[in-house]
Amino acid sequence: MAKIIVRNLTKRYGDAVALDNISLEIGSGEFLVLLGPSGCGKTTLLRCLAGLETPDTGQIFLGEKKVFDGESKINIAPGKREVGMVFQSYALWPHLTVRDNLKFGLDVLNIPIKKANARLDKVLSDVGLSKFADRYPSELSGGQQQRVALARLLATEPNIFLMDEPLSNLDARLRMDMRVELKRFQAETNATTVYVTHDQTEAMTMSTQVVVMNNGKIEQVSAPQDLYRYPETTFVADFVGMPRINLIKLKEDSSNGTRYGNGEVSIDLGWSPGIREIVIGARPEDLILSQGDEAMGEEYEITAVMPNGPETFVQLARGNTAVLARADNDTKFKTSDIVHVGYNPKSINIYDTQTNSLVPYRGPK
Repeated sequence: MAKIIVRNLTKRYGDAVALDNISLEIGSGEFLVLLGPSGCGKTTLLRCLAGLETPDTGQIFLGEKKVFDGESKINIAPGKREVGMVFQSYALWPHLTVRDNLKFGLDVLNIPIKKANARLDKVLSDVGLSKFADRYPSELSGGQQQRVALARLLATEPNIFLMDEPLSNLDARLRMDMRVELKRFQAETNATTVYVTHDQTEAMTMSTQVVVMNNGKIEQVSAPQDLYRYPETTFVADFVGMPRINLIKLKEDSSNGTRYGNGEVSIDLGWSPGIREIVIGARPEDLILSQGDEAMGEEYEITAVMPNGPETFVQLARGNTAVLARADNDTKFKTSDIVHVGYNPKSINIYDTQTNSLVPYRGPK
């Protein structure tokens, strides 16, 4: 096992800043996911850890070894960093069999033949590829090729796994199966893992920690549940969660320091954030829909009802303010129905419009 420390890492491509003074510490045995939109810097950071890209400034420690230091000009070659990497494209040798693809890495490490063969037999068995050992990559399915790439990493027994969107070429069902396999292998090896993806489902289901990146900077580092429930910026709130969070811009009601509105929607927060303009973030499941004599909240019109297996998503509008709510799968709501929508002040997040940052909750417990 090995921890990873990144200090003040900057990487530029001409005038473009891919990594902007990044600092991060990854605990030994942790499964950390780098999450963010295309171009945010996550793959660049992964490649800097692997030694495939050279940062301009900063430091990188892998375990006890300093592998990069911009000031003292330390830059350890990729092959000496003791990391294993799985690429998005699998990167298999087309002219080698499955077994020979795996054996190639062990030959590079000068592993004795007897020990190498024993290790290959075990890894092939672990990933369910023993009967495909003599096949070539072109004779395998996409999922099987991905298993070969994973097996090649496992065979070299590195302390650190680096994975660059390894499941993006697979269909949805196979991606789910491979997530389970990857989590199992990581748990069994207890290797420190850094996994790059733009798929938030992968990030939330596989990780122990998630790093959300945007424009070369880190927006938030949190456990998956904290990231979902307490996003620290409006960017993170909007990026994490499917379906997306409801973000509504409101102003303080001059007659009541706890009530905010926009001329169409009015919400009593039950506490005062102490700022004039805010954005509220409400997850679809936090909206309370009701009809009839016991209905609470303001009236909205249902503009769409979207069944989705065990749940139903309901799109609603009040004037120009549109929101999305999550309802039970047996809901009787229909398009054009008028329903009342309530917001639970304890479950919504408040953001300062000036900083786009989360305002700490100071209301009643």
